[in-house]
Formats: sequence, C-alpha cells, structure tokens
Amino acid sequence: MLSTGLPQGAVPKLERPGPLRERVYEALLELITTRALRPGQHLVESELAGHLGVSRQPVREALQRLNTEGWVDLRPAQGAFVHEPTEEEADQLLTVRTLLEAEAARLAAANAGRPGITALEELCAKGEQAVADGEVDAVVAANAAFHAKVMELAGNVVLAELAGQVDRRVRWYYTPVARQRGKQSWIEHRALIAAIADRDEQRATAVMRAHTEHTRTTYHQRTES
Repeated sequence: MLSTGLPQGAVPKLERPGPLRERVYEALLELITTRALRPGQHLVESELAGHLGVSRQPVREALQRLNTEGWVDLRPAQGAFVHEPTEEEADQLLTVRTLLEAEAARLAAANAGRPGITALEELCAKGEQAVADGEVDAVVAANAAFHAKVMELAGNVVLAELAGQVDRRVRWYYTPVARQRGKQSWIEHRALIAAIADRDEQRATAVMRAHTEHTRTTYHQRTES
C-alpha cells in the first residue's frame, strides 16, 4: 500500500491530451469514485502529486474543484479529506436516479430496435461473467455501461444529460454494495431486457423502478450486515 492508502497499480497515468489541471481532476475523481481513495481518507497534496507525477499546484486546484462539487472536504488546519456521504445524501441521489432510470426504461421499451436489445444482452453477459469471476470493479463498470445503454436507447437528450450529472455518484454508492447485489442485480437486468424487447413500457418502468429501489435499500442496509 502507498502512504495515502492507494493500492499498487491504482494510480492512473496522465497520458491523455488536455489541460493538466483537468487530467489531474479526472484522475482523482476516478480514484474517489472507484473507492481506491475511500470516504474519510486524508488527501495529502505532496503525496498525490508524487503518485501522479505532477507538481502540487494542479493537485491543489483539483482538490478545490472537488471540494466545490462535494467530493472532497477541505478542513481548516487539517487539510483535504474524501467526503463521507450521509445516509440522507445517498437516499436523495438514489431516489432521483430511480425517477430518471424508470423513465429511461419506458422510453427504451418504446424506441429500442433489435440492435439495441442485442447490445443490452451482450452487456448483461459481461456483467454476469464479472459476477462469476468475483471482479467487483468489472461488475461496477458493466453495471454503469448497461444503464448507460438503456439511457441511450431512450433517445431523450435532456434525460441523458440529467442522468449524466448523477452517474458518477451512482457508481460511488454502488461500489460498496456491488458484491452484495451480485447475481440478483443481473437477473433483474435480464427481466428489464425482456420487457424492453416486448415493447412493454409499463412493465419496463416497473422492473427498473424495483431494480433501482433494491440497490437503494441494499445501500442503506450495508452497515447493518
């Protein structure tokens, strides 16, 4: 383990083009979202800069931006810490996610063609394999890709933009319960694909609503197990 608590190999390389401050921001946000940097963890500018191979300035700017967006808490005389979401914060966001995803499922059932159904089936198969392999990071990525595809098939640009605003936080909340949700989550995904394929808007809405509510409930129960 590195001194900031990062697993070996977890630090992304900043090789993509674009402003350095943006790349550092994206790298830190990804580390937080995947919980390589865990809620409550102390973030030391000099150490993060060393791990990322940059100076402290872009790290400081990234932390200030992450603070503004609610990912990081800047505490006087203590420094920066990964934000620890309250149960109320999680509940509010996951409730909004349910509303957005349920409407996306309805629209997908109305609009999706055979290629879209096939794409969902392929993504579901990847998720099922990741569960079987016990690869939590792959499960989280496959889950995000599946839901993004449903949103794409809905064909509503405004809905997709709104969903995009909460997607990163949904991944953040889903990661600690991905293993617990396990196979059942993908059984629910299969049921959703069937409803979309049947062009049953009402059933697709109900399946997605129940699916996202299960995730919300599991998140709140995680500390009780």
